[in-house]
Formats: sequence, structure tokens, C-alpha cells
Amino acid sequence: MLLSLPQLLTPDEVRQARASLGLDAPWVDGSSTAGGQAAALKQNRQLQQDSETSRGLQALVARALERDPLFVSAALPRRVLPALFNRYTAPAPGEQATGDHYGRHVDNAVLRQPAGAGGDWMRGDLSCTVFLSDPQSYDGGELVVHHTLGARAFKLPAGHALLYPASTVHEVTPVTRGERLASFFWVQSLVPDEGQRQILFDLDMNLLRLRARHGDSSETTALTGVYHNLLRQWSQL
Repeated sequence: MLLSLPQLLTPDEVRQARASLGLDAPWVDGSSTAGGQAAALKQNRQLQQDSETSRGLQALVARALERDPLFVSAALPRRVLPALFNRYTAPAPGEQATGDHYGRHVDNAVLRQPAGAGGDWMRGDLSCTVFLSDPQSYDGGELVVHHTLGARAFKLPAGHALLYPASTVHEVTPVTRGERLASFFWVQSLVPDEGQRQILFDLDMNLLRLRARHGDSSETTALTGVYHNLLRQWSQL
């Protein structure tokens, strides 16, 4: 599933995030937060995770996720790792260098939550990127996801997010002009299997359309029972 979440953050929330992610924010070398092979592929800056700035923005993203029914339906979240934030910039004028980027990689399958969130281990089923910069303000910086349907490049409006399987190979292309700000996080789903999550999501979306068109009926009640019985069978608590 590659799913766009339109306006996950409101315009006011985007402005608040940008104001907190200026040059004076506690940025660290992004490669220091990647392990193994990924570190050699990662060239960006990342907000210091245990900073006050990070904690405030993490709460902002968490509130947005809680109120977004599309995210809940698609992800069926059991655990959500607190959001992280990064910054990709273009080379300075005249500088002979490649813009910030993150080469092709696959996210870690198992992640550890911060101590403040319990420090438990979680499985990374889904990745999510929240775009914070207006697409016109930078060149390059596309999120390219290499899915079973082929490579797809995403450069979404500020406040929009992309939800995609953490098992996919993906990359961020070099930024050649301007600055790309984004948030990203991982989700452990109640339903680990991607195909089963897709079935439940499709069923849920079509039930909503049927109710909007015809109202509640014995058929929609029965289909709702099918949805919950499948969720009961496939979920792992």
C-alpha cells in the first residue's frame, strides 16, 4: 500500500513546525543515526531526538495522527515510534558537491522506542514521511519508493504524508535547490501482513461509501461484522 494522507497537518501546524526547524535548531549529522550500510548512504541533518524542540514537534505529529481516520484505517496502529525530523539542503553556490540525499535502503525491521516511550522493541511494518516544505521551494528531494508496481516518486504538498511498507526499498534524491524539511516515523500494525491490511482497508473504505450513499442497512451491518471478524482473526496484540 502506497497511500497519501492529505493535510495530515494543518497549515498552522506546518508553520509551527517550520518555525521550530530553523538553522538554530539542534541539528546533528544524519548519518550518525543510521546503522551499518545505511550510514554510508545518508547525507542530511536530523533533529536531535532528545531535545525539547523534538519533543514538542513529536507531540504535534502524534495529535495529528490520532485525529486522522484515514491513517488509523490504513495502518491499524499498535505502536507508533515518536516522529523524527530531517533537513536536506542544496550545495552552496559554486560548491562542487552533491546535494543532501539518502540512497536506496530498507528500513530496520525491528526498532527500539525511546526510554521516555517505554524503551520497548517494536516491529517496523509501515514507514511514513510527512512533507513540511512547499514543493516549489526546492528542486530534487523526491521520495522514491521501489514497490512491486515499480518505482514511484513523491513530492507532496506541505502537511501531506505518505504511508508505505517499511519493507520497500526507497530513497531521497539529491536536493539541488533550496531546502527540504520532513518528518518521518514507523508504525507497528495490529495486522502485520500487508495483503491482509489492504483487504481490511478496502473493505472499510467501501463500507463508508455505502453508508454515505444508502445509509445504514442490514447489508452494511453484515459487512461491518465481516470486517471485525477478519480483524479479530488477523490482528496480533
